[in-house]
Amino acid sequence: MSKFCLEKITLNTSNLAKNYESVTNQILAAETAAGRPPNSVQLVAVSKLHSPDSIRALANLGQNIFAENFVQEALEKQKLLADLNIEWHFIGRIQSNKTKEIANRFSWVHSVDRLKIANRIADQRDPALPPMNLCVQINLQQEQSKSGIPAEEAYSFIEQISSLPTISVRGLMIIPEPESNSDKQRAVFAQLRGLRDEINNQGFSLDTLSMGMTADMEAAIAEGATHVRIGTALFGPRPT
Repeated sequence: MSKFCLEKITLNTSNLAKNYESVTNQILAAETAAGRPPNSVQLVAVSKLHSPDSIRALANLGQNIFAENFVQEALEKQKLLADLNIEWHFIGRIQSNKTKEIANRFSWVHSVDRLKIANRIADQRDPALPPMNLCVQINLQQEQSKSGIPAEEAYSFIEQISSLPTISVRGLMIIPEPESNSDKQRAVFAQLRGLRDEINNQGFSLDTLSMGMTADMEAAIAEGATHVRIGTALFGPRPT
């Protein structure tokens, strides 16, 4: 049985509603401050380790994009929430033996950084489904503990996978080092935006920057984020 099924959770829908309103207002304010149109940023609710009931409550408030890190946990939640119109995103490290489930049970995958994984997703995606929306994870800061390809390999990697069937390469994703200084946050996100622009100048049409989490969403939006991945600010601390 999964961790979220073992938890004894008292669901506070009032807190969820307040959190959801606060986050959506933050996003709107950041869009306005950056001179961007309203609703140009997609809120991706990161529901890892949070209960299906919490997801359902947030969906009832209007949120329809949810992201999971662990395949088995996500599949259990998808089964329990099949009556809801949820767009599921996968944002975790991808194991080769889980690619079939990812390929067919998600609409987006944000964390591709190996040719083998991209090939497996393309081969295993049901051709009757819409193309899988795919982001390439970049490791700009060369952190040994994190996944992602180096910036200098991004163009070659995208060139190799762009012709694969059943997938659509949409953009780039990053999980930067924790940083409290907003200028330093923006500098990293600006690098990713610049890399995306360089790749597009060489013939691609990437339209997605998946960057920004609870602690740095405003900086990410200022630098062009199209998808911010928010967990704690919505659901509160993850259960342990």
